[in-house]
Amino acid sequence: MQTVKARNVNPYIMLFIITLFQLICFLSLVTRVDEQYRSDILMTFGGYLMIEYAYFIGARLVLGRRGFEVELIAFLLTSIGLSITASVYPDGIVKQFIAVLVGIGGFVVLQWVLRDVKFCNSMRIPVAVLALGLLVFTLVFARATNGAKNWIYIGGISIQPSELVKVAFIFVGAASLEKLQSNKSLTKFVVFAFGCVGALFLMYDFGTALIFFFTFIVIAFMRSGDIRTIVLLCTIALMGGLLVLMFRPYVANRFEAYGHVWEYFDTSGYQQTRTMIYSASGGLFGVGLGNGKLRDIFAATEDLVFGVVCEEFGMIMAGAILLSYIALLVYSIRHSKYARSSFYAICACAASSLMLFQAALNVFGVNDILPLTGVTLPFISRGGSSIISCWMLLAFIKAVDRSTYRFGGVRQ
Repeated sequence: MQTVKARNVNPYIMLFIITLFQLICFLSLVTRVDEQYRSDILMTFGGYLMIEYAYFIGARLVLGRRGFEVELIAFLLTSIGLSITASVYPDGIVKQFIAVLVGIGGFVVLQWVLRDVKFCNSMRIPVAVLALGLLVFTLVFARATNGAKNWIYIGGISIQPSELVKVAFIFVGAASLEKLQSNKSLTKFVVFAFGCVGALFLMYDFGTALIFFFTFIVIAFMRSGDIRTIVLLCTIALMGGLLVLMFRPYVANRFEAYGHVWEYFDTSGYQQTRTMIYSASGGLFGVGLGNGKLRDIFAATEDLVFGVVCEEFGMIMAGAILLSYIALLVYSIRHSKYARSSFYAICACAASSLMLFQAALNVFGVNDILPLTGVTLPFISRGGSSIISCWMLLAFIKAVDRSTYRFGGVRQ
């Protein structure tokens, strides 16, 4: 039986280094924020470190796990996001921390669910129905925010259902195509996928629709390996996009500044031009947490957060963050070769590809390389729905490692 080669990175040394970085961020915050928010920051970062170490100790001593590459990346990126949120919106840090706790809980629970492949296969139809139902509910009851109708407000809490549907989308796709014995399963998944993408188009959430379509392509290619089919699907999608622009010209107006934002310096290109200016001013090591100017621009902690990282943490840290998303994909591909089931391989590669593609849309969008779509930067952007979704997607990546279910095995 083939196994993955032993890991060279000592997780305990990496955990120690990450903890030092987190403590530096914490000390920088408590000396800058108003005194009324210091207790919130103390509670947040103290609680976060407790959860972080409790997870590693429990996973090592109780479950006997040794590899923590995936979790180390997630905890590091999440702490950067929490630091930026606490710095810009100290009154919202507790709310973001609660979302992180929910996300980590979802990560643990979903790992437990994924250990039973048969159960996952049996749940694909109910999960698909629930996902489509959430999108339809959003279409009917959502409130338009920044041009997209994708937010539900319940008791003062805002929820973006499409973020949670990302998890269902990969779950359904992998379960449907894990053992593709007929075209029936593929047809059902195609209908489900285009139903999700169509609903997102109706919400004018084009960035998320593009992410879903890209993930669909990854899942379909992993199962079929047929380049011609993939090209056909992409062609159909392109034609659909052109038809939307033709009959809905106001959609194109949302991207009028793309490619020449400097001509719209004080109008539609305001965010991107400031992001590029302030990002460059950070240099290699940044101006320091809390010292940046981009934080004063609208959506600095959401759509523009990569610019804040560049300005305040520096280009070296920004580059390390981008490499982290690539590392998750490499991890997924590497372990997929030895996965106990194609279900795990599809889940892991689809989830890591989704994160990398979403990160690319965010980074390239704010730098005017691609149109600005308003998608979040995984684990770092402020937003409860986004952080919960990212941690749950991480469970798909973690599940592909054979050692994840070493005790009790995996039920096929």
